[in-house]
Amino acid sequence: MRNYEVTFIVDPVLSGDEIKSTAQTYSDLIKNEDCKIVHSDHMGLRQLAYPINKRSSGIYYSYEFETPNGDVIPKLELAFRRDERIMRFLTCKLDKYGVKYNDDKRKGLIGKKKSKSDDSKKEEIPAVKDDLTKIEGIGPKISEALAKGVITSYVGLASKTVAEIKAVLDEAEGNFGAHDPSTWGRQARLAADGKWDELKILQDELDGGKPAAGTSEEE
Repeated sequence: MRNYEVTFIVDPVLSGDEIKSTAQTYSDLIKNEDCKIVHSDHMGLRQLAYPINKRSSGIYYSYEFETPNGDVIPKLELAFRRDERIMRFLTCKLDKYGVKYNDDKRKGLIGKKKSKSDDSKKEEIPAVKDDLTKIEGIGPKISEALAKGVITSYVGLASKTVAEIKAVLDEAEGNFGAHDPSTWGRQARLAADGKWDELKILQDELDGGKPAAGTSEEE
């Protein structure tokens, strides 16, 4: 058996369901080629070392798997290249030392334990913050409520499903549960891409951030 590890970055402006579906596509592809996934890791939203397609962050996934002959690799990499949802990918062949390293790391055997003094010295990386009040339907108080739910950027807002946004509003202090966030993700995607003219056109068609009467908005 041969061992490989593939890491790929999914476009963060996709909805939560679309991101999960993208990851599942490649999990299924690997399994359908008689491979065994040893470990999967959803690392979540991370800052990129440099901008890619005007994005400053991406959703990271990693799969470690076993394959009888390696024939899956060309198929997997071709699928990545053709998939517009994938921003970058990296495939690595693991020798026995790489396999052992990953296994030890998962067991917590790699790296020294951090002391409390080490943690106190570590500087926190500030979260990306955008002016969410530029999204029609979001005022200062709702923006504060979203921030408490760790939604502080256009990319972060665009990556959430309508249900996830509603859950944050329901948990916040204040009467925010009655607000309709069905267009917020679409608006946020345009803002994240810097498409302000298109955003203005969309907002002209909205009624207080909600779809105008006679129209519908799907996420």
